[in-house]
Amino acid sequence: RGVNVFPTQIEEQILKCRGLAPHFQIELTRSGRMDAMIVHVEAAADAVDDESRKASAKELSHHIKSVVGISTGIEIHEPEQIVRSDGKAKRVVDKRPK
Repeated sequence: RGVNVFPTQIEEQILKCRGLAPHFQIELTRSGRMDAMIVHVEAAADAVDDESRKASAKELSHHIKSVVGISTGIEIHEPEQIVRSDGKAKRVVDKRPK
């Protein structure tokens, strides 16, 4: 079923997770007939070990599933790895075929 997802909904869930920084990007892909969403998010500067990052990814995935109603992939990146822009942030990268 189609579900409308807004970047602000994802941002709200990221802000609830202590081990994550508020810098993120949403990647949309298509596998067969199904759309998929991966949330790329930066780890907080103090979240250095793999255990805390895995826990943060699991927590974020759970929050998104409960609030938005969809399952997403979560990829945690090092701080400062997600591209920053001077103007409006480009939050969604759509890689689905047209």
